[in-house]
Amino acid sequence: MHAMRTALAGAVLAVCAAPALAGTVTVITSFPKDLTQAYKTAFEKANPGITLEVLNKNTVSGIAYVRETPAGQRPEVFWASAPDAFEVLGRDKLLASSADVANKQVPDKIGNYPINDPGGMYLGQALAGYGIIYNTRYIAAHKIPAPVEWKDLLSPQWFGHVGITSPSRSGTMHLTVETILQGEGWDEGWSTLLRMSGNSSAVTERSFGVPDGVNNGQFGAGPVIDFFGLSSKYSKFPVEFVYPSETAIVPANIALIQGAKNTEEGKKFIAFTLSQAGQELLLEPKISRLPVLPYSMLAGKIPQGYPDPAEIAKRSKVQFNADLSQSRYYVVQSLYDQTVTFRLKELQAATKAIYDAEAKLGDKAKSGRAAELLAQARKLTWAPLIDGKKAADPAFLAIFAGNKKDAAVNQQITQLEGEWNGRSKANYEEAVKLAKQAAAL
Repeated sequence: MHAMRTALAGAVLAVCAAPALAGTVTVITSFPKDLTQAYKTAFEKANPGITLEVLNKNTVSGIAYVRETPAGQRPEVFWASAPDAFEVLGRDKLLASSADVANKQVPDKIGNYPINDPGGMYLGQALAGYGIIYNTRYIAAHKIPAPVEWKDLLSPQWFGHVGITSPSRSGTMHLTVETILQGEGWDEGWSTLLRMSGNSSAVTERSFGVPDGVNNGQFGAGPVIDFFGLSSKYSKFPVEFVYPSETAIVPANIALIQGAKNTEEGKKFIAFTLSQAGQELLLEPKISRLPVLPYSMLAGKIPQGYPDPAEIAKRSKVQFNADLSQSRYYVVQSLYDQTVTFRLKELQAATKAIYDAEAKLGDKAKSGRAAELLAQARKLTWAPLIDGKKAADPAFLAIFAGNKKDAAVNQQITQLEGEWNGRSKANYEEAVKLAKQAAAL
């Protein structure tokens, strides 16, 4: 009997001392399958018994999913390109510290921008810039000059040739929009965005709809995060990618979610993505992202002609402000949707009417009554519905930062969005009339 008790006690101790059974790590991300599958395969090989589950959602939907999932049932890891999205999650206390798995070899900053959150709530896993992808065959066939700056996509030559998505559908598009707004200022930035959108032929459902459309010749060009452009180029599509002078090099981050089911193994995945092996995966042609590890640590792995993020950061005109972007996150998304996404047909019509009038009038469009009418049409079409002062008003921003499940908050937002939508439609229709009046002179 004593021997049996001793054996049983030993067995119990052995079970208690054994490591916890490996489980599942769920990652919520907006990244494409080429990237996530490469990491899943490599991580599971390095960690037998742990299964990596990928939940693919655009960044905005991902934030909502984390918010709405009860603590204790949430995914382990949030992985996305947009630093302002992590600021939103951090503000809502939905992130847990992962500072203990940070790779000490990663530099503190890229340019003047911290690679890791100073508070340790999220870590830079790759670097990202924003620019223009264009199809070389398409622009040659349509005799359109290759774009170099955002302004190049505003030319009448580009009407109907641009592909674009919405910041509410894509965290990377939100970063592109914010980069332009911060680089040019609110009013001029919105003019650039509205003119570029007026030249677009479609607003795609997801961010990868733009590079896919450029790759296959549906669009001539479009704004994208750099890895979409670089991965297409290095996968031998007939495309090029260019960083405008108004760009920003910022970290694409990874974070541990507060209230996750499997925190310790979630940290293991974060650590893997920051390891030498995890960073080298970024350089695969179908992924083509910029590592956070210094290039000196990846000697022999960097493809010839690969962008140097430090050099791009040096010449960039934009010092990205994530706090500013986070403060107006939902305002920017809502304003874009009400003036572009849901009114694209009317915006296109107004844009075309202005171009047609300018082409018909020639020099006559520069003076007299025609010039006055066209100036009014341009303002109605390409000026933001709210000015920079309103967009910086804390009370106004607080409305959009509120909980939409609150009936009063939801009513306020719905009312504002309805007003913007109606005003956009009326403005675009009036602009068409004014442009046609000018053309008739």
